[in-house]
Amino acid sequence: MVGLIKKDLLMIKSNLKMVLIMLVVFFIMALQGEFDISFVPPFIVVMLFMSTFSYDEFNKWDAYAVTLPNGRKNVVKSKYVASLILTIVTIILTIILNSLVGLINNNLEFDKFISTIMGCVFGVILIQSIMYPFIFKYGMEKGRIGLFVISFAIVGIIGLSSVLKINIPTNVVTFFDNYWFVIIPLISIVLLLISYKISEKIYLKKEF
Repeated sequence: MVGLIKKDLLMIKSNLKMVLIMLVVFFIMALQGEFDISFVPPFIVVMLFMSTFSYDEFNKWDAYAVTLPNGRKNVVKSKYVASLILTIVTIILTIILNSLVGLINNNLEFDKFISTIMGCVFGVILIQSIMYPFIFKYGMEKGRIGLFVISFAIVGIIGLSSVLKINIPTNVVTFFDNYWFVIIPLISIVLLLISYKISEKIYLKKEF
């Protein structure tokens, strides 16, 4: 499985120049106060990692991978592990970039940007948790359509809740405010585990 993880990470490496250019541009914008860089690296992760599915599909990698010992389970497991590694690296990178912006502009608010980063990462994990089973089931082309549908659905739900002015009980809001740093990671882990089990079940039955 280690080899499969390395394969995904090496495929991502080929896009690093483009990513670095994007980060430099958004970093300059953040220094000028025109952009919050917290949102950039986490969502770059989604696009980068989805490209690994495209490469696999284009090269018909799955037909070969499933012939390896325990191949089907390892393919699914390697995707989730590599994705998690990339997400952790992204969190560290985002913290560094945010700290630099805050220090240079003399407006570093550690608590605020950590909560923002956590929110962004949760959004990424939510999208990944929904998307991966969908891609394993239907392939990358339909997966791209699914990404846009999911993104618009999330935005729509947020907008609808704002329009309808749904009131969340005060005690629930207070509890979340006090323990968000525990609640968000726990929900993220549960989402990934459920998603992984669904993807594994789909891939074990899939024919190539």
